[in-house]
Amino acid sequence: MSSRRASAWRRAALGRAVLFFGLWLMIAGYNAADLPVGIVTAGIAAAASLRLMPPTGLRLRPAATLRFAVNLLKQTALSGIQVALLVLRPSLVLRPGFARYRTDLPADGRRYAFSALASLLPGTLPTGFDENGVMLVHGLDVERPIAAEFAAEEALFSRMLADE
Repeated sequence: MSSRRASAWRRAALGRAVLFFGLWLMIAGYNAADLPVGIVTAGIAAAASLRLMPPTGLRLRPAATLRFAVNLLKQTALSGIQVALLVLRPSLVLRPGFARYRTDLPADGRRYAFSALASLLPGTLPTGFDENGVMLVHGLDVERPIAAEFAAEEALFSRMLADE
């Protein structure tokens, strides 16, 4: 294994172990007596995750990830407001249906991660991909520029990822 690849594995192992330990703390709470069990469990979970899903050679760009996260929070808030308006004003005119969006992401985990995150956009829900790799999106109002909105979100998502 090359030193670059070994370094990527070490970074992935450390990052995943920290993530799993953080999850452990959220679930179990902070109790000094439980910390050794949490550390061992996080290590085992990290090792299992590396075996099941090896590092991809992608890493997150911190500034772009922050921009994406802020945008995601804004979009989530807009989704909540839109649902509240639908409940409070059921006479709102909607034109539900399906839109198609051709993504530039490769057919790997990035495409599916983007699809999952895009499900948080207001008034839309990705439902899968057709045989040509085009994303099918259910929209509450298909007269909105759904494809343009998805393109803007995909650009933010893509900027957050860097190949090593």
